[in-house]
Amino acid sequence: MQNGSPRQVTDLLVRWRAGDREALDALMPLVYEELRRLARHYLRQERPDHTLQSTALVHEAYVRLVGQNPPEWKSRAHFFGVAARLMRQILVDHARTNRAAKRGGNSLTLSLNEAVAGSPGKNLDILALDSALNNLAQLNPQQSEIVELRFFSGLSIEDTSEVLGVSPATVKRSWTTARAWLFREMNRSEQP
Repeated sequence: MQNGSPRQVTDLLVRWRAGDREALDALMPLVYEELRRLARHYLRQERPDHTLQSTALVHEAYVRLVGQNPPEWKSRAHFFGVAARLMRQILVDHARTNRAAKRGGNSLTLSLNEAVAGSPGKNLDILALDSALNNLAQLNPQQSEIVELRFFSGLSIEDTSEVLGVSPATVKRSWTTARAWLFREMNRSEQP
């Protein structure tokens, strides 16, 4: 983030929510680089012929953020959690479009690194990950949200704790359990 404290970002988010368009204009330069970092995080281990670029992902997320009624912002971390969720939706939509265009051809893959699955550099289908996360959300919504915030947003344990309003110890336990569940679920979906 350039030249903006977490408090300054939160204040601008609250003003934007209240309808202050100038606050949004002041906010974007402060969060743009962090949004690009998130986008690069998603895209860095994709297949080489993938067409979506980090700048396009950030701009699409921005358009969706501005085009919706913003939530009651709790903090800077909450903003990045919402942005990460939008980026995940964009990637899933992109993968679905590509799959439909190729009639079941290759879909978007991300690297589910050992931070999530315990298996370094393991590539997986973003649609399969989305499906597994939706299944996890039915079983345990908080664990699904923790995965989304930690993996897709790159938020720390502490920031995730702040966004969800739970203790860091709860986040750590749930993160460990959710990673194990996803690893098992993703391995199960790969078997014939």
